[in-house]
Amino acid sequence: MKERLQRLWANKAVRAVAIGLAALLLLIAVWLTFFRKKEEKETLAYSPTPLEARLAALLSSLEGVGNVRVMIAEEDGTAVGAVIVFDGTDGILTRTMLIDAASSALNLEPRAVRVYPADQIEIF
Repeated sequence: MKERLQRLWANKAVRAVAIGLAALLLLIAVWLTFFRKKEEKETLAYSPTPLEARLAALLSSLEGVGNVRVMIAEEDGTAVGAVIVFDGTDGILTRTMLIDAASSALNLEPRAVRVYPADQIEIF
């Protein structure tokens, strides 16, 4: 069996086809990983809990914030931290409003809330 495989691999045409198939599989893997459309990436994204969705709706209503995504870290059913991604105007006032509103709504210390503009994250 080993000799048959060696003879088969010695054939230049078989070797070229095998290398071509391997290259094609590699290209497909790279495309699926890096070049999907934004809509396809969003279907794979995190699905918010009802609490996260409610907080996102509240934060979206703040002036200049725009669309918001929220992820809440919980420990034993209690919120211990939150990450907020927004696509509105980035500035100290916007970030402060988001941190204040989220920390008040979740009864968290302001330092437990992280805020990021969406242009730094690929989910929007």
